[in-house]
Amino acid sequence: MNPFEKIFNYRVLSRLEDSGAFLSTSHERSWLKLMLEHPSSAAAFSGPTLDKLRKLLEQDESILLHDHLTHKASSKERQVFHPLLRTLRQCIQQKQGVRLTFTLKDGLISPKQSGLPYRLEYSMVKREWYLLWYSWKRRNFMSVRLSKIASISEVPVHPEAYTAALDDIHRLLESRKQRAVIQVQPEYNRELSRILYAFSCFEKEVHYEEQTGTYSIMLTYLGNEGEYVLSKLRFLGKRVRVTEGSLLKKRMRDSAVKALTQYGVLERPAE
Repeated sequence: MNPFEKIFNYRVLSRLEDSGAFLSTSHERSWLKLMLEHPSSAAAFSGPTLDKLRKLLEQDESILLHDHLTHKASSKERQVFHPLLRTLRQCIQQKQGVRLTFTLKDGLISPKQSGLPYRLEYSMVKREWYLLWYSWKRRNFMSVRLSKIASISEVPVHPEAYTAALDDIHRLLESRKQRAVIQVQPEYNRELSRILYAFSCFEKEVHYEEQTGTYSIMLTYLGNEGEYVLSKLRFLGKRVRVTEGSLLKKRMRDSAVKALTQYGVLERPAE
């Protein structure tokens, strides 16, 4: 494709985006039609939206999974879409508060609490949705599993209170941030894209040192995400090395000592 064709295609796509149009392939439409047949689609979309999508896809054929996939033994399936997602997403978009109760560790239901919903997150490890929210009473940033929420209702929020809560949230998040520098060993520079993909969900900056031919990744993460960062570091093995970040370096040294002791390379420390 010559430069003039690229410029023309870019201008066409830009105009389509400005007009609200969306381009899709026949394979994408077939996949979407298959997904709309799942029972969770009724909770994921409002009635008019679901009817409109199904009408637009009437002429397309859904993908026949039995022709392409073989379903083997698997663990118990969990519902990826939670019924509360749409309600909470609308509250966040409309800058509204919530009043909720949730199940405690002892099985009891908590008293009603009011707060501001901030973000919805999905844990790939636990396969569960979480609501990150700001508690008006505690003046703290909290997290709760959607599966633990017993009841929830929408509460109007004054613009000034909304702005003040957001300022508190940003301040609390900033105070919980931790930073580390991860150096890519030069002999594995060709795997840089794979290494960056392992940290794709974190805020990061990449720097290249020409004299030594090394890449350094400045990683920023929240304190409760430290275990996930450690799991990625262990997965990458000798491809990377932590150069800054005392806590990560200590945990990696402890893991190495335990592994060497387990296999008899080091003597077990005296108790």
